[in-house]
Amino acid sequence: MTLYRGTVLDTPDDPFTGGRLRAESDAGLVVRDGTITARGPYAVVRADHPDEDVVDLRAGVLLPGFVDTHVHLPQVRVIGALGMSLLEWLTHCALPEEVRLADPAYAGGVVTDFLAGLIDAGTTSALVFGSHFAGAVDALFEQAAGLGLRITSGLVLSDRLLPPELLTTPERAYDESARLARHWHDHGRARYAVTPRFSYSCSDEVLDACGAVVKDVPGVWMTAHVNENHAEIAQVSGLFDGRSYVETYERHGLVGRRTVLAHNVHPTDGELHVLAAHDASVAHCPTSNAALASGLFPLRRHVEHGVRVALGTDVGAGTGFSLLKEGLQAYFAQQLLLGDGFTLASTHLLHLATSAGADALGLADQVGDLSVGKQLDAVWVRPAGGTPLDIGLRHAASAEDALAKVFALGTPADIAGVWVGGDRIKPVPA
Repeated sequence: MTLYRGTVLDTPDDPFTGGRLRAESDAGLVVRDGTITARGPYAVVRADHPDEDVVDLRAGVLLPGFVDTHVHLPQVRVIGALGMSLLEWLTHCALPEEVRLADPAYAGGVVTDFLAGLIDAGTTSALVFGSHFAGAVDALFEQAAGLGLRITSGLVLSDRLLPPELLTTPERAYDESARLARHWHDHGRARYAVTPRFSYSCSDEVLDACGAVVKDVPGVWMTAHVNENHAEIAQVSGLFDGRSYVETYERHGLVGRRTVLAHNVHPTDGELHVLAAHDASVAHCPTSNAALASGLFPLRRHVEHGVRVALGTDVGAGTGFSLLKEGLQAYFAQQLLLGDGFTLASTHLLHLATSAGADALGLADQVGDLSVGKQLDAVWVRPAGGTPLDIGLRHAASAEDALAKVFALGTPADIAGVWVGGDRIKPVPA
């Protein structure tokens, strides 16, 4: 067993329904076989466990591991292409790069870069849009297993309106997805997600094949894009005889508790009602929404309809892997909505980046906060001395103020330690 000592901040109770930040300035966490077995004031915990090795983390702040609910494997090398809207960006930037993953050697290098980006940013669990190529999806799961990350991912499926190298058929979509799902789902920390890219590039036949995999492989997840951009939404409506974007998935059995749809910047009230009725989740991707000029996310409407929301980076339209940056941008977006926005405090931002993501991905019984019985998935924020974040933390007026400074000023460079299941993966132990 190991005893961790430090300032611990987490959100076991949802702040959107009245929960508060749980903050302990000198806490002790006892971890055995990756699971937190005791938590409390350090002096009390130490008295109960006098012989345990102590890891002293008092120089910074210990947070739960971050949970990214929408991020693209193939796009790590094209982050930062600005000045385009969604469909332009896909045509000129994202899709040509995604074609390159047909080469196994190139795909393997992309996977290595991608997973390093997650770890450096403190992301311990992620719902990953995989690749259109099965070999790249295998490589993702294989490398992630070696690092210990919690990855949910799948083969990306499309059969129209994309480069021909990225297209499949309904029969192949089912066969390849089912093979990958049966091999990887619940294999260690891996889980499978059926992944139609978006209804714009998927016919009813491919969406039906997706629904068949969901039925035939128990427990798999489903993820796709929805309502991101006005031009895209209009195209989808035309392709599906005027049906709503959410309906294009629902009619194939693809909207349920294990569904996470990315963006949803422009939903109708009817679509929000459907998502809430099916207990589905939405991945809010604020830097991507801003970079592609997609719009400002209507968080208040989602909350009022009872739709579960968490954060996603949406790399590479998003501008990096840091959920601290996404949290800050989410705050900005709501401020810009003025009276229609949801005023976010730092406690909301931590919740969206950790426990909300764990809940959306069905991992809340394992991770998302640092309670007894949970796995130690954790991030140690320890800025270098003399930096603005270091100064801010030393002079913070409260725990909430300190957390606000972490989101306002923190970057991956400030993350000094990352643990998954009690194993430290950043920096790599000697």
